Amino acid sequence: MWLGPEEVLVANALWVTERANPFFVLQRRRGHGRGGGLTGLLVGTLDVVLDSSARVAPYRILHQTHDSQVYWTVACGSSRKEITEHWEWLENNLLQTLSIFDNEEDITTFVKGKIHGIIAEENKNLQPQGDEDPGKFKEAELKMRKQFGMPEGEKLVNYYSCSYWKGHVPRQGWLYLTVNHLCFYSFLLGKEVSLVVQWVDVIWLEKNDTVLFPESIRVDTRDHELFFSMFLNIGETFKLMEQLANLAMRQLLDSEGFLEDKALPRPARPQRNISALKRDLDARAKNEYYRATFQLPGDEHLDGHTGCTLWTPFSKLHIPGQMFISSNYICFASKEENACHLIIPLREVTIVEKADSSSVLPSPLSISTKSKMTFLFANLKDRDFLVQKISDFLQKTSSKQPGDSSTGRKASSLDSAPESSPSPQEASEQPVSPTAPWGGRQSSLAQEAPTASQGLLKLFKRNTPVEDLGAKGAETEKEEQWNSHFCEYGRGVCMYRTAKMRELVLKGIPERLRGELWLLFSGAWNEMVTHPSYYAELVEESTGKYTLATEEIERDLHRSMPEHPAFQNELGIAALRRVLTAYAFRNPTIGYCQAMNIVTSVLLLYGSEEEAFWLLVALCERMLPDYYNTRVVGALVDQGIFEELTRDFLPQLSEKMQDLGVITSISLSWFLTIFLSVMPFESAVVIVDCFFYEGIKVVLQVALAILDANMKQLLDCSDEGEAMTILGRYLDNVVNKQSVSFPIPHLHALLTSGDDPPEEVDIFDLLKVSYEKFSLRADDIEQMRFKQRLKVIQSLEDTAKRSVVRAIPGDIDFSVEELEDLYVVFKAKHLTSQYWGNGRPAAVRRDPSLPYLEQYRIDASQFQELFTSLTPWACGAHTPVLAGRMFRLLDQNRDSLINFKEFVTGISGMYHGDLTDKLKVLYKLHLPPALSPEEAESALEATHYFTEDNPEEALQQEEREGAGNEVVQEKRGEEKRTSTPDYRHYLQMWAKEKEVQKETIKDLPKMNQEQFIELCKTLYNMFSEDPMEQDLYHAIATVASLLLHIGEVGKRFSAQPSRKLRDGAPGEDQLLAPDPPQDPAQELPPPAAGDPQAKAGGDTQLGKVPQESQERGGGEGQASPSQHLSDDETKDDMSMSSYSVVSTGSLQCEDLTDDTVLVGGEVHSPSTTTTRSGGSVDTEWSISFEQILASILTESVLVNFFEKRVDIGLKIKDQRKVERQFSTSSDHEHSGVLG
Repeated sequence: MWLGPEEVLVANALWVTERANPFFVLQRRRGHGRGGGLTGLLVGTLDVVLDSSARVAPYRILHQTHDSQVYWTVACGSSRKEITEHWEWLENNLLQTLSIFDNEEDITTFVKGKIHGIIAEENKNLQPQGDEDPGKFKEAELKMRKQFGMPEGEKLVNYYSCSYWKGHVPRQGWLYLTVNHLCFYSFLLGKEVSLVVQWVDVIWLEKNDTVLFPESIRVDTRDHELFFSMFLNIGETFKLMEQLANLAMRQLLDSEGFLEDKALPRPARPQRNISALKRDLDARAKNEYYRATFQLPGDEHLDGHTGCTLWTPFSKLHIPGQMFISSNYICFASKEENACHLIIPLREVTIVEKADSSSVLPSPLSISTKSKMTFLFANLKDRDFLVQKISDFLQKTSSKQPGDSSTGRKASSLDSAPESSPSPQEASEQPVSPTAPWGGRQSSLAQEAPTASQGLLKLFKRNTPVEDLGAKGAETEKEEQWNSHFCEYGRGVCMYRTAKMRELVLKGIPERLRGELWLLFSGAWNEMVTHPSYYAELVEESTGKYTLATEEIERDLHRSMPEHPAFQNELGIAALRRVLTAYAFRNPTIGYCQAMNIVTSVLLLYGSEEEAFWLLVALCERMLPDYYNTRVVGALVDQGIFEELTRDFLPQLSEKMQDLGVITSISLSWFLTIFLSVMPFESAVVIVDCFFYEGIKVVLQVALAILDANMKQLLDCSDEGEAMTILGRYLDNVVNKQSVSFPIPHLHALLTSGDDPPEEVDIFDLLKVSYEKFSLRADDIEQMRFKQRLKVIQSLEDTAKRSVVRAIPGDIDFSVEELEDLYVVFKAKHLTSQYWGNGRPAAVRRDPSLPYLEQYRIDASQFQELFTSLTPWACGAHTPVLAGRMFRLLDQNRDSLINFKEFVTGISGMYHGDLTDKLKVLYKLHLPPALSPEEAESALEATHYFTEDNPEEALQQEEREGAGNEVVQEKRGEEKRTSTPDYRHYLQMWAKEKEVQKETIKDLPKMNQEQFIELCKTLYNMFSEDPMEQDLYHAIATVASLLLHIGEVGKRFSAQPSRKLRDGAPGEDQLLAPDPPQDPAQELPPPAAGDPQAKAGGDTQLGKVPQESQERGGGEGQASPSQHLSDDETKDDMSMSSYSVVSTGSLQCEDLTDDTVLVGGEVHSPSTTTTRSGGSVDTEWSISFEQILASILTESVLVNFFEKRVDIGLKIKDQRKVERQFSTSSDHEHSGVLG
């Protein structure tokens, strides 16, 4: 490929000049191609170890002028053909032009300009402007594709110099990280190491530092442990590997795969040696951090960030930190953790102005909001650019400004800072959400309007008994503290979030402020005000529609906090139904999962329906990712983190808990419902307060504190039940003495019955202990989540593999190990369609909700590749034809895809069973539906040669049957009216339908002449690589000649009864004679099993069309074909076949060396004169499976060929080595994971 010209000072070091002219030199790398020797070994080693562009390609072209000592690289190539094309272009297009110049500098300038122009022209249509990868990086990508056999679709993300530890010996080389693979290549003194690992096969990835492997990266697959070390920047490498492995796990989880995010910001000038994909992955990581830190919507993209200081009026200090800017938000995070966080939605900004700079306050920027708050930033590096960027975003924001002040709560209660919170009476007068008009349309739900504007807890407040004065005093004190905090730090979405706020949250949020603060902490408020009518539209769309999710929701509605009065009547139940159903329609991937009903019912107590809906969105899609899908992957991941933390913090208890299996039982219920289902409501809701503020770390800390508090008793437990009872009794007695909410009896109260109930534990004391003893960092938890996600998803994939293998019928004779190996190969082939499929039907997004058996499927081209590598019937160039027929035979539902069960059914038919079973498979491969569409068209044309039965007689028969059916139906109708149906009868019929009918050789249709010729072609190709090749050729020639004679004799014999029919029924003969050829679309009657079918896809059309001599009837009418014979006539044909087999000795056999030999099988008999026209088929000739089987049984060499055992394990091993795993060799190219 063409390269941007770069200087080369020493042109001949390590290079050999092969061609030269006055202006250009073509060179080959020493040691490449011819010869080599010691020089080649040394150069190869240098190429791998040193980071030089020369190591990439073995050929290059240099530009040089006569008097200059400086050379310029203009092109490189991985093959002689590629570099020769470039050389010839230069000679044909530039040499004459360059000879005109007088000045050598002008020549060089012209060449450089011309090469740059060629590169720009080539790249113009490949990538958007400004997105080209640097030339050196493109060279590395070219080297990677050539070395590992990767297609164009596989993109290199980055490459690093490192050492791979093979045993105790480090091999210095290059690590290539692509979108789907980790590849390593090393060549040292003649020893080559080359390995390829798919990211979807990685089960463990960690950075460690041990004595044996100092500062290394460990990559584990199911089969190998790989160690890489000696990185220049191990942190950057490991971070990128984490990202790519995480993307692969997402692909396994929901099949999204990897897509470049076109909305990401792009630098004006690409960095040297950094690919566009690497840059986008870095931007993606920053986006995820930005959204997670400030709880922003999932479609928010970071535009940039800069260092600055923020003036904090509450502490009278300038706090250093980072300002983050995106299209809808300005955010600030202090360098000191928890010192101050700030979120300013641009929809709230009114004024952005530059203040006067001073030595004390350089480059200040003032931002004012609608809530009369002003924020002062200083020490901004590029203030003018920043102001312009914010102004541009403000213009876009104002043009799409939604009416957010009219939704849900009053805007003043969240986006501004009032002096006091609204009372319940005021709340009932607030503008209702967009759901109110919808509720008013149905009279039966008209009374539910209040739920649209306030939480259910306020509606049922009047039913609560007189509160405890102490609790009421504590609640009042908390409200005063929060109101004081709002006055000092601001209220609403733009408030300062500091360590002081965290202290207030840990002390408990007042009932009246809980819903408001949940919306702010979770980021749900931002999504709600920017989508003002979204929930109402979802409710309207989902009303009256029934899905599997709505059925599950209806089943769980009355199980959602049934002890709370809000859900003991239709008011709360209807609100819960609407929220859950709306979310199921918003996110059909999740739909509905158990435990969502419990969490949503609590959200409805403290917020309106719309607020509860957006809180649920924040919970399911951001705060608890992948928790509520069909496989609860997120909960299993956090369960793994919990086990790891238990080992770190409570090592004594960890082993005991693992032995009892308790952690698996308790953690799912604790995490999925945030303790709401296992702890008294008024206590659990305090944990929910902290969870919305700080995320999952609170839940993990509390879980550790609970185990720590019960350690002594748990260590004495003898079984899981006892441990569960201890923990259940403890959780039942976690109380909130400051609660003023309705006292709710807990479902687990029965556990506390008995002697000496445990002492009460105050929830605030439990939280305090959890923060003091088990303080966790959010960054550490995210790192642990990544490791556990690898482990969990791979464990789920193993479970899926076992389930699929168990679903394979017992008549498939592969062992469990062989089936599992075949599944791995099959799945790898499916994944290649997602890597490089480009529109293949198998590349369509996989639906994880489907049964395991249907999740991975392959198309015809992928099946052909697997068939070629696994089949015991190697047919050379004919193998693809056979693979296509096998695919059509297995694809029973005609969707051009087959699943694993269908795949192993086809493969097993070739490997297992006796001679008869294997011949049956081969026989069916040469009959429909294995025939190609072109062959099917030929089969339709063949029906013109045949006539139908008497149509009038058939019509009369149908009328008689129809009348009879009406009488039977009337009788059955009377029986139904007079007696109860016998369900056992239907069950028996259903059971019979479900029974697998064993196919017998009698069920196989006959084969016509052209199908038989195609079968012979397949057999010839099948024997071409066998050691007994000549004996097999002779045997099949004998059998083919014999079967051709049998078909001829059978045709003449079957023609006699048709003549008898014509003689005995002149009326029918008169009807048949004038009939024109029938419409090929019409169906033939059932006995047409022997119909001649389609022409095979051979190169030549073999066989003849007979024209019967009109011996009887003076030429009147046509002979009735053999396809319309009665059962008795078929039996006669069978007996004739038997006779023919017995008399094989009287037939002359000759060796058949090609398909054309079969044409010589003509038989002339005194009783029948047959003339054949070249290029057509004898449509009355047919042969049955029994005849083929009996003929082959006469040749022992054929019997031995089909009955010999072939070990599929070796073929699977070879396929896996080529397809997806790693291998070591010397001087070879990997055809690895080509799809």
